[in-house]
Amino acid sequence: MGLRSPHLSGVLENKPPVPWFEVMADNYLNQGEIPHRALEKIRTHYPLTFHCLGMNLGSTEVLNDSYFKRLSELIERYQPQWISDHLCWVGANGLQSHDLLPLPYTADAVSHAASRIQQAQEKLGRRMLIENLSGYLRFNQSEMTEWEFVKAVVEKADCHLLLDINNIYVNSENLRFDPYLYIDAMPVDRVKEMHLAGHLRTEGILVDNHGSAVCDEVWDLYRYAAARFPQVPTLMEWDLNIPAFEVVWAEAQKAQAVLSGVSHVA
Repeated sequence: MGLRSPHLSGVLENKPPVPWFEVMADNYLNQGEIPHRALEKIRTHYPLTFHCLGMNLGSTEVLNDSYFKRLSELIERYQPQWISDHLCWVGANGLQSHDLLPLPYTADAVSHAASRIQQAQEKLGRRMLIENLSGYLRFNQSEMTEWEFVKAVVEKADCHLLLDINNIYVNSENLRFDPYLYIDAMPVDRVKEMHLAGHLRTEGILVDNHGSAVCDEVWDLYRYAAARFPQVPTLMEWDLNIPAFEVVWAEAQKAQAVLSGVSHVA
C-alpha cells in the first residue's frame, strides 16, 4: 500500500500485516525532522520502497544534482528496497509543470530518456524502476507504439519496469488501443512491480486520479498481467478522496488474492 498521512497513526497503533509500504520520497526531501519521526517508526516495522516525482528524466534540463544529493541522503537513511520514478518530464527552462508530461515515441526520445535514466542510476548507485505514464494525447512525431517505446527505453537504459496497470487501461481507452497487446509486449525479466489504482470517467475521457476503487476492467487486465508476471509485488494507490485504511487494505488484499492464484476474488 501507499503510505498516506491519514493512515499513519492507525498503522503505528495497530501494525496491520501489510507486506510493505511505498513512500512518496519527494514529500520528505525539503521537510524538517517532524515528518520523519513517524516514518522512522514505520521503518522499524515495515519494508519501504521510494516512489519519486522529481527526477525529470525526460527533460532536456541538466539533472538536478541537489535533488539527487538529497534523495541519496534519504535513501541512506531509510534503505528502501527500491526506488522508482516516471518515464516523463516535469519541467524545462527553469519552470516546473507540477504534472507528469509525456514524450513522443521516437528513436531519439528512446536514446535521450535511456541516457538520463543511466545517469540517474549512476548518481544513486543502484538500478531503478521506471513507471509507464498515463497520457492524454498522441504526438504526430511518434514513430512507434507506447509499448514499443517503453520496452525500448528500459532495455536501452538497463533499468527495471514499474508497470502501472491502470495507466495502461486509461491510455487504451483514451487513445484507442488493445491494452492486452501492451501487456504481451512487456519484457518479463524487467517487470519488478505493478501498480493498481482507480480513475475518473468524465465525458469523453478517463483521468488517472487515484481517487476511487479499481474498476472491473482494470482488475481483468491485472489478472492477465499477473499471469504473465507471476508473483510481482503490487501496490494499491489511493491518493485522492482517501478512505479509511480498511477500505484501501481490502483492495490490496484483492490483488494479493490474484497473485496467490485464488480463483474467486471478492
